[in-house]
Amino acid sequence: MIGKTGSKDAKEARAVAVALIVLVIALAIGAYFAMPMLAEFNQTHLAPGIGLKAAAVWAFLATMVVLIVFAVAAGDGLLGELQFMLVGFFAFFLVLWLLIAWAL
Repeated sequence: MIGKTGSKDAKEARAVAVALIVLVIALAIGAYFAMPMLAEFNQTHLAPGIGLKAAAVWAFLATMVVLIVFAVAAGDGLLGELQFMLVGFFAFFLVLWLLIAWAL
Protein backbone atom coordinates (compact mmCIF):
# COMPACT_ATOMS: atom_id res chain seq x y z
CA MET A 1 0.00 0.00 0.00
CA ILE A 2 2.75 2.46 0.90
CA GLY A 3 4.70 1.73 -2.30
CA LYS A 4 1.69 2.54 -4.45
CA THR A 5 1.12 5.97 -2.92
CA GLY A 6 4.82 6.75 -3.23
CA SER A 7 4.81 5.96 -6.94
CA LYS A 8 1.67 8.06 -7.37
CA ASP A 9 3.42 11.00 -5.73
CA ALA A 10 6.45 10.48 -7.96
CA LYS A 11 4.24 10.47 -11.06
CA GLU A 12 2.55 13.66 -9.94
CA ALA A 13 5.91 15.28 -9.26
CA ARG A 14 7.13 14.30 -12.74
CA ALA A 15 3.95 15.66 -14.31
CA VAL A 16 4.34 18.98 -12.49
CA ALA A 17 8.03 19.18 -13.47
CA VAL A 18 7.24 18.49 -17.13
CA ALA A 19 4.42 21.06 -17.07
CA LEU A 20 6.77 23.67 -15.59
CA ILE A 21 9.45 22.94 -18.19
CA VAL A 22 6.91 23.23 -21.01
CA LEU A 23 5.63 26.50 -19.52
CA VAL A 24 9.14 27.98 -19.26
CA ILE A 25 9.93 26.98 -22.84
CA ALA A 26 6.64 28.47 -24.10
CA LEU A 27 7.32 31.72 -22.23
CA ALA A 28 10.86 31.91 -23.62
CA ILE A 29 9.61 31.41 -27.17
CA GLY A 30 6.87 33.98 -26.64
CA ALA A 31 9.37 36.49 -25.24
CA TYR A 32 11.68 35.91 -28.21
CA PHE A 33 8.92 36.69 -30.69
CA ALA A 34 7.57 39.62 -28.64
CA MET A 35 10.89 41.52 -28.55
CA PRO A 36 10.40 43.37 -31.89
CA MET A 37 6.91 44.49 -30.82
CA LEU A 38 8.23 45.66 -27.45
CA ALA A 39 11.06 47.57 -29.13
CA GLU A 40 8.58 49.27 -31.46
CA PHE A 41 6.33 50.11 -28.48
CA ASN A 42 9.33 51.64 -26.72
CA GLN A 43 10.24 53.80 -29.70
CA THR A 44 6.73 55.06 -30.37
CA HIS A 45 5.33 55.52 -26.87
CA LEU A 46 8.20 55.83 -24.41
CA ALA A 47 10.96 57.52 -26.41
CA PRO A 48 9.25 60.93 -26.89
CA GLY A 49 9.46 61.49 -23.11
CA ILE A 50 12.64 61.97 -21.12
CA GLY A 51 13.76 58.46 -22.04
CA LEU A 52 14.25 55.31 -20.03
CA LYS A 53 17.72 56.18 -18.71
CA ALA A 54 16.78 59.49 -17.14
CA ALA A 55 13.47 58.09 -15.93
CA ALA A 56 15.30 55.25 -14.16
CA VAL A 57 17.30 57.75 -12.10
CA TRP A 58 14.23 59.72 -11.08
CA ALA A 59 12.24 56.55 -10.35
CA PHE A 60 15.05 55.17 -8.17
CA LEU A 61 15.27 58.37 -6.15
CA ALA A 62 11.50 58.58 -5.69
CA THR A 63 11.30 54.91 -4.71
CA MET A 64 14.08 55.25 -2.16
CA VAL A 65 12.44 58.28 -0.54
CA VAL A 66 9.05 56.58 -0.32
CA LEU A 67 10.47 53.32 1.06
CA ILE A 68 12.56 55.17 3.66
CA VAL A 69 9.36 56.86 4.83
CA PHE A 70 7.65 53.44 4.93
CA ALA A 71 10.57 51.94 6.89
CA VAL A 72 10.45 54.72 9.46
CA ALA A 73 6.70 54.29 9.79
CA ALA A 74 7.12 50.51 10.22
CA GLY A 75 9.22 51.04 13.34
CA ASP A 76 10.19 47.82 15.12
CA GLY A 77 8.82 45.56 12.41
CA LEU A 78 11.42 46.55 9.82
CA LEU A 79 13.39 43.29 9.89
CA GLY A 80 10.24 41.18 9.76
CA GLU A 81 8.94 43.12 6.80
CA LEU A 82 12.16 43.31 4.80
CA GLN A 83 11.08 40.70 2.23
CA PHE A 84 7.89 42.67 1.56
CA MET A 85 9.82 45.92 1.27
CA LEU A 86 12.18 44.43 -1.32
CA VAL A 87 9.31 43.16 -3.46
CA GLY A 88 7.57 46.50 -3.02
CA PHE A 89 10.74 48.33 -4.02
CA PHE A 90 11.08 46.49 -7.31
CA ALA A 91 7.37 46.73 -8.14
CA PHE A 92 7.17 50.43 -7.24
CA PHE A 93 10.40 51.19 -9.11
CA LEU A 94 9.18 49.44 -12.27
CA VAL A 95 5.84 51.24 -12.26
CA LEU A 96 7.38 54.64 -11.55
CA TRP A 97 10.11 54.09 -14.13
CA LEU A 98 7.70 53.40 -16.95
CA LEU A 99 5.21 56.08 -15.88
CA ILE A 100 7.90 58.77 -15.67
CA ALA A 101 9.34 57.76 -19.04
CA TRP A 102 5.86 57.85 -20.57
CA ALA A 103 4.47 60.98 -18.95
CA LEU A 104 7.42 63.37 -19.08
